Amino acid sequence: MIREQLQEVEARIEAACARAGRKREDVTLIAVSKTKPVEALREAYDLGIRVFGENKVQELTEKYDALPGDIRWHMIGHLQTNKVKYIIDKAELIHSVDSIRLAEAIEKEAAKRERTVRILAEVNVAEEESKFGIRMDEAIPFIEKIAGYPHIQVCGLMTIAPFVENPEENRPIFKNLHKLSVDIAGKNIDNVNVNILSMGMTNDYEVAIEEGATMVRVGTGIFGARDYTVSG
Repeated sequence: MIREQLQEVEARIEAACARAGRKREDVTLIAVSKTKPVEALREAYDLGIRVFGENKVQELTEKYDALPGDIRWHMIGHLQTNKVKYIIDKAELIHSVDSIRLAEAIEKEAAKRERTVRILAEVNVAEEESKFGIRMDEAIPFIEKIAGYPHIQVCGLMTIAPFVENPEENRPIFKNLHKLSVDIAGKNIDNVNVNILSMGMTNDYEVAIEEGATMVRVGTGIFGARDYTVSG
């Protein structure tokens, strides 16, 4: 099943890139593997997937130890400051930085290990109360502040759009995040690079690609529905 679903996702990504006049290699597919067993990840790995996204620190660390070393792990879920130390040397990119406190915790742990951690600022474009992320009008001051941390590199922006039946409803969300990235780039802030736009999930990644996404986070589309009985 994973093989067929992955082929369909690939075909859809290619078609969306073609519609937008973009190259397929400009979009990274992140296989969102939360709640999925190691066997399912291994199957995706054998089919060529090397970038996996996890929502929970415990799941990421357990799977990191159980799977091949060339996998690039992305932390895409909400990250608590007291859990930073467990993934600081395991996650290639942290998508969900949404507070000064969290940025400070990452800076502190990264300094201890003498390494630079790549992060994205999470922006709650839709301003949904149930979602994490900074507001659009907070984004530039927030990034200007955390750009001063020597062990953090701001690499772009992430958003979680609302779940909608019609993906077209989220097009303005993706447009706005793209516009924000252009505005930030225009400020030429030291230590800030906004090349990455992490936006779009199983139900709307094609629209996100058309609006400039460079990373799409697809879980159900690859692995099927989530099993919430799994602890983690």
